[in-house]
Parts: sequence; structure tokens; C-alpha cells
Amino acid sequence: MAKKISILFSLLLIVAFAIANGSATKEMVELYELKLGNMTVKLTNWGATIVSVILPDKYGKLGDIALGYDSVREYMNDTSYVGSIVGRFANRIAGAQFTLNGVHYKLVPNEGKNMLHGFPGDVKLYVSYTLLYGNRLAVKMKAEALNKATPVNLAQHTYWNLGNHNSGNILSQQVQIFASHYTPVDSEHIPTGEFECVEGTPYDFLQPHTVGSRIYKLPNGYDINYVLDGDLGKMKKVAVVKDNKSGRVMELSTNQPGVQFYTANFLKNVKGKGGYVYQPHGALCLETQGFPDAVNHPNFPSTIIYPGKDYKHVMMFTFSISP
Repeated sequence: MAKKISILFSLLLIVAFAIANGSATKEMVELYELKLGNMTVKLTNWGATIVSVILPDKYGKLGDIALGYDSVREYMNDTSYVGSIVGRFANRIAGAQFTLNGVHYKLVPNEGKNMLHGFPGDVKLYVSYTLLYGNRLAVKMKAEALNKATPVNLAQHTYWNLGNHNSGNILSQQVQIFASHYTPVDSEHIPTGEFECVEGTPYDFLQPHTVGSRIYKLPNGYDINYVLDGDLGKMKKVAVVKDNKSGRVMELSTNQPGVQFYTANFLKNVKGKGGYVYQPHGALCLETQGFPDAVNHPNFPSTIIYPGKDYKHVMMFTFSISP
């Protein structure tokens, strides 16, 4: 049986809300380390956040490929969700409102008139990180509705730079995304409800190419949900990322229907680890998820869970070296 080291975070929102409301101290926030072979992952219970992922490059030199901060306070003040689990409804809900089972819910807008990364209510959340041989990192998210139906759509929001977190932009890194379609958005980044083919667009990553080769065709960079090829609810390939300079390769698979590909377009002058200042396109995010604003689009896969019918989200990262 493959050796593994794992950690489970539960009842995360109790700690997070307590700190956000000023009723908790930094002593409630812990730092954990998983180490297996030549791979080390550091985590904190603040947001079930990945703090660092340390791996050798093709020359055997260790490097940290996850953006992050040096102190608890910086994570507490972070507005970019660096490394954390976001939700409980990741991405955007149009107009900060939706209707469920005949009841109309009005939410608190936090991005113009829309809501981004959030939603109140009675849900118990669990997140586990498991480090396995073969430089594999499994992330499992589970949500239980405690009293009534509710939308849930969690996402793991690590900012990756396979060259090292402080190696500059990721425009030369190569990406392949296993998705033939994407969900187009309006001027406020809200899905229109349509599905469009990636062929002939800057969003076509069916064949691997560098991030920078087409990014200039988009106003700020990539920030779009892809409709993953494969069966709904089954594990499927998401993406492969490769950095030729370091030789590091990251492969991702999931049981979710979509992935948000984001190129850190608004990460500007953010002071990170070791004082390094992060800038736009200094990393990329691959956030497996249900489709954004699914609660307002009946043609999207449902993101509603019920008491006794739990939400289960699996991600598997595999890291390797290419000569």
C-alpha cells in the first residue's frame, strides 16, 4: 500500500470567523508540515491554506512553487485568497441573489452588485490534504448541509509558479487544459449561461502552449471557467503545466465539472515571502469547481446539496521532472 501522510481540517469556519471578528488570537492559527521523500507541503488551519510546496528542480535544487506570506497577520489581511479554500460558493453569483425551492435569497454584495467567494449558512466543512509517494498531493473537500438545501461550490486557490514563487512571471510556462468548451462571461465576469467552443479562441489549450503566446489577446489575462471533458462526477484530467527552465511538471485531475484558469491578473505590488513583491502574471491558479453562478443557470450542473446528500470535491496533483 502506498505510504501517505495526511492532515484533516474540520470546522474551519469557526476559527476563521472568530479571527475575522476580532474574537480570536494568532495563537489559534497553527502551521503544519507534511514531508515525504523530496517533497514538503506546509499548511495552516487559517482557511485550510497551502503555505508552501517545496520540490527539487531538474538540477536537484529545492524551491517553493506556491505563492504565500511569512506571517499569520499577512494571511489574515490577504484579499487575494492566496493558497486558501474559498467558498462556500467560489466565484461569482450574479446580482448577489438566487432562488432555491421557491425561496428568493438576497446576499451581501462584495464585488459591485455581485457576490464573489462567499455565502452564509449552516454547513459543516472538512478539508484534507494527503501527501503520497510519487510526489502526489490529494486534496479532498466535503460539505454537509445541516438543516436545509443550500448551494456549495468550494475551490482551492493556490497561486502556482513552477519556476519558484519568486521567479517572476509565468508567461513562458506551458499549459494544457483538457476542455473543449468554456463558459463565456459578460463585462462583470458573470457567465452568460452559454457554452462556447475553445477552438479558434485565445482560450484553446487543448494542445500545450505557453501562457504568454495568446494572453495579449485578452484585456488583463486569463480568468475563465473551462468545461472539462469527461463524465460528470468522475475523476478526469484537468491540466498539465510545465516549466522548461526548472523542468518541473504539475498534473491535475478532479471529479468536478469545471476549472477556473486565472493568471493572477490583479496581484499587483503584493509583498510575499522573503519580501518578494508579487506582480500580475506572477503565478497561475487552476481552481477546480462547479460552474460560476450555477444557482442562476438551470442548464449548468447543480451545486445544491441537501441534508444527507453531501458535497464531495477531489483534486489530485502529481509533480514530476522533465529533462
